[in-house]
Amino acid sequence: MRPLEALFSALEGTELAQTLRGSRWVYAGVNATHIFAIGLLIGSVVPLNLRLLGAWRGISREAVVRVLAPVAATGLALALLSGSLLFLVRASEYSGIGFLRVKLALITVGVLSTLVLCRSHGFLLKDAPRARLVGHAVLSMVCWTGALICGRLIAFAGD
Repeated sequence: MRPLEALFSALEGTELAQTLRGSRWVYAGVNATHIFAIGLLIGSVVPLNLRLLGAWRGISREAVVRVLAPVAATGLALALLSGSLLFLVRASEYSGIGFLRVKLALITVGVLSTLVLCRSHGFLLKDAPRARLVGHAVLSMVCWTGALICGRLIAFAGD
């Protein structure tokens, strides 16, 4: 058995994974939390990116960022936590699904892109040039909608 296979097998054998597999209501709660978290994330990232692209010019960029960025961060944190719990249930199977790997890559690029943008221009992006904001918004939309689509396709992959 290769090291990663052993790790995934060990994860599936944890008490937490067994509890998730053994309780329809606990699993359903984690699954519902994941869906809710994705709703928070996508529901805040899309309007935020639309504002960066120039929509709703009557509302300051700073006001939109101040409201939606914490909602997106909360959604991301909940999605990562609940998604990790869902992964535990069938880690060996899920690890072989290409859509999961693409989803994780898109999430990584989306998060790193945002961190780099905020590091360069501050949380409120006050001094960010328009071209940089547009480029980030397009990349972000591709990453997050792509991650959403890949996540849904995981259910249709495999057997």
